[in-house]
Amino acid sequence: MSDTPNEPKKHTFIEDAQGLAYGSFMASIGVLILTHLGFVTGQTAGLAVMISYATGYGFAPIFFLVNLPFYWLGYRRFGLGFTIKSFIAVALLSVLVATLPSEISFAHLDPLVGAVLFGFLTGSALLALFRHGASLGGIGIVGLYLQDKTGFRAGWTQLIFDACLFAWAFAIRDWQTVAWSFLGALVVNLVIAINHRRDRYVV
Repeated sequence: MSDTPNEPKKHTFIEDAQGLAYGSFMASIGVLILTHLGFVTGQTAGLAVMISYATGYGFAPIFFLVNLPFYWLGYRRFGLGFTIKSFIAVALLSVLVATLPSEISFAHLDPLVGAVLFGFLTGSALLALFRHGASLGGIGIVGLYLQDKTGFRAGWTQLIFDACLFAWAFAIRDWQTVAWSFLGALVVNLVIAINHRRDRYVV
C-alpha cells in the first residue's frame, strides 16, 4: 500500500460561502469596536478609518471605494477567484458596518478590553478569509505586486504604509488612543502570525 498521503481537498462552494460570511461579519464587529473607541488601525481599513475621522463621512462607503483600485492588481497577482471573493468580502463588510449600528451598541467598553477584543475578532476574521482565498485589504496586494516587480519585500511596504497611518493618527487623535490602537493592531498581527501557517493548513 502506498505511503503517499492523500491530496488535500479544496473547500466546497458552501464552505467558501460560510468562510466569507464569518470573516466579513467578525471583521464588521471589529470595525464597530474600533470606531466606537475612536481607535485607528493599519492597512486599507486603517486608511478608510482615518479618512472617515478626518472628513466625517462613514467608514462603510469609504472602505468600499478605497479598495476599488486594488482589484486589478489582485487579479494580476492572485487570479479571478481571489478577486471575486475579495470583492464580495469587502462589499459584505461595508454593508454590515453600515447596518449593524442599529442592532448593536456599547454602553461601556474599556479601551484595554476593546483593543484586545478588536485584535482577536479581526485576526480570526482575516484568518477565515485567507483560508478561503479572499482578503479585505489592498495594501498587501500592492506589497506583493511590488515585490514581484522590484524585489522590495512586501512586508516592508505594509510596514511603511502602517507607519505613515499611525503618524497621521498622532495629528488627529490623542497619544493614549493611538497607544491603545497600536495594541489592537499588534494583537491582530500576532493572531495571524501564529495561526496562519501554510505548513500546517494547506487548503
